[in-house]
Parts: sequence; C-alpha cells; structure tokens
Amino acid sequence: MAEKWQCSVCGYIYDPEVGDEPFVAPGTPFEEIPDDWVCPVCGADKDMFKKM
Repeated sequence: MAEKWQCSVCGYIYDPEVGDEPFVAPGTPFEEIPDDWVCPVCGADKDMFKKM
C-alpha cells in the first residue's frame, strides 16, 4: 500500500492511488510529484506535506 501524505496547512491528504488529476496521474508516488506542485485545496508548497 502506498504511503499517504498530509498537508500541514489545511489537512488535505494526498493518496498516491488517487493522484491529483489532471496534474498528477493515479499511481504516482509523492516523491515523484514535480517540486512545483501545490496543495489543490490551499495552495501550500509540496514541502508543507508530512508523511502519514
């Protein structure tokens, strides 16, 4: 099972099995998301996410 990551600003959870379409395809591990990706809910930078 893939590791989920949570935005420390708003609580959004990135689930690799779901992705963030159309920006991140399902099945994409968090580590492989481009560094300029931001939280789809609050716009926080990728480095604001913590592994759950």
